[in-house]
Formats: sequence, structure tokens, C-alpha cells
Amino acid sequence: MNGRADFREPNAEVPRPIPIIGADYIPTEEERRMFAECNDESFWFRSVPLAATSMLITQGLISKGILSSHPRFGSIPKLIFACIMGYFAGKLSYVRTCQEKFKNLENSPLGEALRSGQARRSSPPGHYSQKSKYESNVSGQSSFVTSPAADNIEKEMLPHYEPIPFSASMNESTPTGISDHIAQVKVNKYGDTWDE
Repeated sequence: MNGRADFREPNAEVPRPIPIIGADYIPTEEERRMFAECNDESFWFRSVPLAATSMLITQGLISKGILSSHPRFGSIPKLIFACIMGYFAGKLSYVRTCQEKFKNLENSPLGEALRSGQARRSSPPGHYSQKSKYESNVSGQSSFVTSPAADNIEKEMLPHYEPIPFSASMNESTPTGISDHIAQVKVNKYGDTWDE
């Protein structure tokens, strides 16, 4: 034992470094083609059908009297809103399909980042496989697993917040400011109370 915390199987595959994709990343030609394809498919196969369906449903609800039309503009504002919501719902519903397409690309840094991001999400809690950007590039990629004892120490160091107990003495009619006098509560024969 040399005191290192890096335990590896003898035949284990050495993880490749995760590409860092930032705002300054320039996509490859194949990735640009995939972006255009995803944009077209999400528009024609998801956004247009959802926008048209939502507009038809909205118009049907307006004509049945369930939704009211605007006195000046009629059903146009509600139809425009339904169209916009259907468009964005269609775009958002295609995101996962587009991610899968990028994961299937060969020799794509973006696809590699998406594949490694999925592997990182499926790893157990406390297992960190991505190297910090502040670590030295000279040292090899190391992964570590936190121990349950370290998790307990971390939990003890975090502040504990207790829920605020509900006060039955406060209601909407009582003033919330500080008062100098103590109000006397009177009770009638029916059990009703009031302050004087």
C-alpha cells in the first residue's frame, strides 16, 4: 500500500477526459448539420402539430362558451397564446430526442460530453468522476468515493433549520406591530372571544 486512494482494477478501462463545452465552443460540420436537422424536425413534427392542436382546442372551448372571448379583439389573443405555448411545448418535447441523436454521433465532442454527462448522472451519490478545472493537468484523472463518515460530518456542519410553529393566536384581524399594552380577552356565554 502506498497510501493512495485511487483503486483500480488491473484490466479496468481508463476513463477518457470529458470535453469541456462552453459558450465559446465551435461545433463541427456534422454537429451543425445535426442542429439544423433537429431544428427542422422539431418544428415540423412537434411544434406545428402541437400549435395547431392547441389552437383548435382553444377555438372549440371559446365557441362552446367555456372560454370567453375578448370584447374588442375576439378570440385572437387566446389563439395566439395557445399557438405560442404549443410551439414551445413542441420544441421542448424534442430536446431528449435531439440529445439522443447527438449521443449517437461519432467523433463529436458534444456527443462525448452528452454521453459522459449521462454516465455521471447514473453514478452513485458521492462518486465524482469529473475532474475539477482547478486541479493540475499534470496529475492523472482520479476518482474518489466519499465515505459515510464524511457524509455525516458534512451533515453535522450544515445549519439545521426548524420549521416555524403555527401560532393560533395570530389572525388577520390582529395588528402585527408591537404593542405596549396587554389586551384583555373577554369571553361571552357562547364562547366567543374579543379583545378590549
